[in-house]
Amino acid sequence: MACFLVPAAEAIVLTIARKVMLKEKDSDASKPVSAESVKIPFSRKLKWLTNLLWGGSALLAFEHVWHGEVTPWFPFLTAAADPGDAAEMLHEMATSGVAMAILVTIVWLAMLAVTGAAEKKEIEARLAAR
Repeated sequence: MACFLVPAAEAIVLTIARKVMLKEKDSDASKPVSAESVKIPFSRKLKWLTNLLWGGSALLAFEHVWHGEVTPWFPFLTAAADPGDAAEMLHEMATSGVAMAILVTIVWLAMLAVTGAAEKKEIEARLAAR
């Protein structure tokens, strides 16, 4: 019913955090280039997570629109019209929505582990070539 709202909320918070990080990064643009420049900036890695969350939320929202659970008129979520359905909707958000957001974040953490290993390997190769 509204499980897509939980990953969308996480995406909103992380998008704002990324914008703040980029604003601070622009003020530190005079850093020297080093062997550590091989590493992918965390702000870019955070963008991967926000892209996963936004994409998943958009697909889920489309699926809910397709099944008539989300409408273009108030109250937008059909379950919000009835208090009994609203309780079921909140339960679904607390279980399915949170589980999806956590799963996407775990997949992103696995992506970070893989890229971290690749970055470490590249740095070691560059140091060995010196």
